[in-house]
Amino acid sequence: MGTPDLRIGVVGATGAVGTVTLQLLAERGFENVRAFASSRSAGKTVVYGDRELAVEEATPEAFASGNLDLCFFSVGTEASLELVPAAAAGGAVCIDKSDAFRLTEGVPLVVAGVNDEVLNGDEIVANPNCSAIQLACVLKPLSDAAGLAGVRLATYQSMSGAGDAGIERLRATQPMEADLAMDWDLEGDEFSEESKLRAETRKILGLPDVPIQATCVRVPVLVGHSQATWVETVEPLSPDEASELLAAAPHVRLAEFPTPKEAAGEDDVLVARIRQDLTDRRGLALWSVCDNLRKGAALNAVQIAEALLERRLLPA
Repeated sequence: MGTPDLRIGVVGATGAVGTVTLQLLAERGFENVRAFASSRSAGKTVVYGDRELAVEEATPEAFASGNLDLCFFSVGTEASLELVPAAAAGGAVCIDKSDAFRLTEGVPLVVAGVNDEVLNGDEIVANPNCSAIQLACVLKPLSDAAGLAGVRLATYQSMSGAGDAGIERLRATQPMEADLAMDWDLEGDEFSEESKLRAETRKILGLPDVPIQATCVRVPVLVGHSQATWVETVEPLSPDEASELLAAAPHVRLAEFPTPKEAAGEDDVLVARIRQDLTDRRGLALWSVCDNLRKGAALNAVQIAEALLERRLLPA
């Protein structure tokens, strides 16, 4: 349950992830919550449980007064670079969902249930890329049991991963006619999403040199990211053993053959088709699906806050 006196700000409250963040905080009983967004949305209202919150303009000055204990940021990189340091200087613990601080030395990059132990009273905590969260939840138990020699995966990412613009692009067209042009920068032979997925997963797992190769694409799906993953372990691990490990892992649930529709609204990463990779005696192949707006973004951030409360790193 939420702490009534904890003063919380949700920045980017009118966006897709901000909306889910507000829903989750209300469900958990957090009462002292304020909503912030850009000047375009200031003055509007957003739903918070059985009431509405007036949207305030997110400016550095708004966070400098020291009247917030915790801030969730669901804004772009440029906005986070401007606003997060101001909120941290004002005394708030900042959980940021952009890529502004994810690979910054000294800033913890956290997946709840995977590496909570790195939380240590930091002013800024980075929430990983949605696909890295999904992948880390699956890889962690396998890595702990048998080590990781290499990972290959293909991601099939929903349009909501591109924010409100992606959602509107899909809704404005027939699904199979949607503009699926990749919204990531091309960096040499890779999209930024692919290099980001590798770098963030390495940092989360504490394995800076593990080989990870990804191919990322958008698909005409509103919510729900899918991943086909091939894992090579250091020690052999049978599909049955892997299934037992994943069934016991935090925020993971075994399913028969999950689809994005089945994952939508679910808190867990759904995993299926765990089988031997016939090209590698130490290899496993598996399929996973995750709601990218919940566990892939908003829920993970809220779970980080709950972990901070458990460790008494936020005002009780």
